[in-house]
Amino acid sequence: MSEDSLPLQQLSSQKRFGTKRKSLGSESTPTDLVLLRSPRPKQPWPACLGKENQEARFVLARRSRRRRRSGSGVSWDQLPDELLLRICGCLPLPDLLRASAVCRRWRRLALDESLWVSVDLEGLTQTGPALRLVLRTGVQRLRCPRAFVEEPDLSEPGRLQLVDLDLSGSVVSPSALRSVVCRCSRLRRLSLEALPLSDDVLSCLAQNPDLLQLNLGGCSGFSAAALAAMLDSCRRLEQLNISWCSFSRNHVQNLVETLSPSVTQLNLSGYRDRLALDDVKVLVDRCPDLQTLDLSDSTLLTADSFLVLKRLQKLLHLSLSRCYHIHLAALSDLGKAIPSLRFLDVFGLVQDGPEQNPIRTRASHAGSKSALHRFQSVSNHHNVRLNFLLPKRIFTA
Repeated sequence: MSEDSLPLQQLSSQKRFGTKRKSLGSESTPTDLVLLRSPRPKQPWPACLGKENQEARFVLARRSRRRRRSGSGVSWDQLPDELLLRICGCLPLPDLLRASAVCRRWRRLALDESLWVSVDLEGLTQTGPALRLVLRTGVQRLRCPRAFVEEPDLSEPGRLQLVDLDLSGSVVSPSALRSVVCRCSRLRRLSLEALPLSDDVLSCLAQNPDLLQLNLGGCSGFSAAALAAMLDSCRRLEQLNISWCSFSRNHVQNLVETLSPSVTQLNLSGYRDRLALDDVKVLVDRCPDLQTLDLSDSTLLTADSFLVLKRLQKLLHLSLSRCYHIHLAALSDLGKAIPSLRFLDVFGLVQDGPEQNPIRTRASHAGSKSALHRFQSVSNHHNVRLNFLLPKRIFTA
């Protein structure tokens, strides 16, 4: 069979396997036959060298992410979370907040609860954003004295984890204080010295039955009934400073009648004509385990109060500063009446000279002064201070 009479399929197979064929003339060969015998041209793939190629078509190309190698051979991404938490624990609070803005992982680590156990915001002029962030992290010990405390926007539901809170001398409204205290139920140490309070704030404090130390020195704005209800709920109270408050005679009576028997340190100074001998009798009957008692500036007390105070067999520190109706000679038998007494503060009753001060002079000879030779005067420190042992994490503006 001649090559011209062969089918087109056999002609293409002979071409692939090297069969010798004659060349076709372009003048007498149909165009369709030329296209069938010629191989199909390959369509080259567009080169993905950029976002745009020669054919004006867009091609998405994803490059493989390569980790940058540090000079030491160790990357921050390779460190475990435990080690990064130890490093973040050594940072001051401003640097820790800056580190939280690096990436999601660092933010999660920087806001970990273990790093926000104790925070100190002392002296800040604008504590709104900082206080809101700190309370959100679950802080347990917060010091914010002498600061301007704005009302925090606590939109998250649930209770706060605060155990120790110090807002002494801060500028804070009763409504802002209530928004924080009303969400606390685990408080053990609280200091609100020189703050304006309200009955709502004291009712919120009554929700903390485990309260051990309370400092309300110089506070005002609450009624005697709210004070009695709060003290009646805090039955584990051990240290109480409630001196120099704007109290009436009714406040003092409710205080001594509802005070918890577990109190061992009490500051009742500053009630000149409102604390009487009958109140001291009720106080001694309710709190027989008192070790530190401050009755300074109680001008109604006389030497007859020693017959009541001698029932306090565990009393170590007694302050009677500026109780001007107590004669100096009556102090001579105080050592026999209260054998456990070690510190006596009578600032304002004795002279500064060593010859005229029987408290500071340890007399060894017999006489009326010999009974006081073992007392140590602490006349410059007549306030019962609460022990707020807070590890500091300083925040500076």
